[in-house]
This record gives sequence, structure tokens and C-alpha cells, in this order.
Amino acid sequence: MKFIHISDVYLGYVPDQGKDWSEDRAKEIGTTFERVLADCNEKEVQLLLIAGNLFAAPPTVEQLDWLDERLSTLEHTRTLLIAGGADYIAPGSPMETYEFKSKTVVFPREKTTNAYLKGINTCVTGYSYGQPEHRENILETIGPGRESAYNILLAHGGDADHMPFKREILARKGYDYVALGGSRKPIHILKNRMAYSGSPEPLSVTDQGKHGYVFGEMTNQGTYITWCPVATRNYIRFTFDLKPDISGEELVRLAEEKMMKMGYKNIYSIVMRGFASEALKPDFTRLKKRFNIYEIDDQTISSREQDLLRAENDANMVGSFVREIEESYTVDEKIREKARRYGLEALIRAGE
Repeated sequence: MKFIHISDVYLGYVPDQGKDWSEDRAKEIGTTFERVLADCNEKEVQLLLIAGNLFAAPPTVEQLDWLDERLSTLEHTRTLLIAGGADYIAPGSPMETYEFKSKTVVFPREKTTNAYLKGINTCVTGYSYGQPEHRENILETIGPGRESAYNILLAHGGDADHMPFKREILARKGYDYVALGGSRKPIHILKNRMAYSGSPEPLSVTDQGKHGYVFGEMTNQGTYITWCPVATRNYIRFTFDLKPDISGEELVRLAEEKMMKMGYKNIYSIVMRGFASEALKPDFTRLKKRFNIYEIDDQTISSREQDLLRAENDANMVGSFVREIEESYTVDEKIREKARRYGLEALIRAGE
């Protein structure tokens, strides 16, 4: 039996509001979801498991019509869906009353439910949110729903406000696979047995790294999962550790070379760190017209700030370090300056 596991899609969400690419990002969330459905058909999976937060908020009838139309394109696949904290099912809401034409099962709110699929001898146990938060450790109290079948837990949570659980307790429950939602980052918790799929498409600048879905297969020999990247683009943050003699033009050129290698569609944050000369004034205007630059984070320390640091920290570890270096008369002046600069930077980063 083959399955695809997704979560935290956040249909209807508009990332990076105020940025030039914001509206495109909102459309890409839907486009990437449709790409997952296309992969369901191509890989001929039997189950699409959606572990909560498919929508950014409780969906409207119009949104459910859109969803039902897309899910109707699945040729071999049944969809099993739970609501999470973002798209919880309120009493009498469209999600509670909607009748899907596609082969879709929505687990009822506030109730542990088993869905047994006879054709593939698989039992999926799920629990939909009926409110934004659930502080009870409900997931630790339920177990596999059917003996002599493949058993899957479809669950959303893991933090203090969303069905907290201890991973070791869930691991001992005996599920063939635990499909988790509630983390926008993919996390493989227990080899081939328990994982957060993460969001198929990154949703903010904090969602660094690649994004996609879990593809799995269950056989008599066990469960095997792989993670498949699918996002249209990624947020990438890179850091330049600057030397005092670097020019603004050289820094801009280095940033341009990096972004050209990584691609024009990605969204970049550039961090400048270290000690810089007073004259360092890189102009990223030209690059901002060519690339999606979310922010320029200047963490550099100028020569003037370096002198102030020495004066302000005369009585602590920083001051002791500077005095030790400056009293090393047997060391070449250039070497002393480098040691002073690198040491100060290390102490500052360490919070000393």
C-alpha cells in the first residue's frame, strides 16, 4: 500500500505581505498542492493523508468546492483529512456539513475515529480539532484501531497548546506509521515509523531549507518512507564573515554570484557579520531588481564601535582579552590586529 503524507499547507494564506512577490507566493501554495495531487496520480498511491492545517483558517464553502474539484482528479487515491488548530471544525461550519463528491473522508471534530479501508486492509485513526487549541495529551490515550491490518495514526500537534505527547509513548503504541502535522519543518522522528511532513511550500522567511511531502509504502516486511521536495521556491539565508579590507562593490559581486548559483526564484536574506571599515557601504539596489531579497541584515562592527567595545568592557573578559593581545609585543602587529578582531567577534557572538 502506497501513501503520501502532507500537512500545514495553509491554503488561503498570503506570505510576505508587503513584498513584491507576496501575491505570487499565495498562488504558489495552491499550485504546489496541485503538484502533490499530480504526484499521487503518477505514483499511483492509495492514500493521501492530510495531517491538519490544510487551510490557513476554517474554510468557506467556496474553498471546499475548490478542494473537492481538485481531489476529484485523483485516479487511485482516497483522501483522509483531519482539521488542525488553524482550520478547526466549528459546530455547524462548512467543513462539518460539506458533502464531498470526491473520495474524501474528513474525520469528525473532537472525537477519535477509525476509518477502515477494506480494499487495502488499512485502518487510519484520526482526531480533528474543534477549537484552535488542545492542551490535553489525547494522542497518548488512543491506540491502533484494527488488528491484522496496516494501522496509521493521523495526528496534529506536539507542542504545549496542540495535543502534547511524548514521542517515546507514541512510538510504543504499535502503529505502522504515525503521520504528524503541526510543524512547518519536516522532521523524521522514528525511522520509517513517525514523521512530520512539514509544509509543502515554505510560508515565511523563518521556514528555511527545502519543503515537500512524505512518500511511503507498507508491505509485509514493514513501512518505508522517503521525503520528496516539491516547493516552488525556498527561503535561503547566507552569511558573509567580512574582513575590514573588503569593498562594497566586492561584497555585492559575491552576493550576486551566490544567488545566481542558487536560482532566481528563491527568496534571500543576506547577513553581513564581522568587523568592517567605516567606508563599507554596499549598494544592493541593482540586485534587488534582479533577485527576491527579503532583507539585508547588517551585523558588522565598525572600527569606531570596536574602540567603544574596548572602553565599555575594560573590566570584564573582553577587556582582559584585548589587554592580553595588546601586551603581546613579540607578535607581529598585523597578527595582533587579526587576533584582536577575531577574538572580539567570537566573544561577542558567544554573548560574553
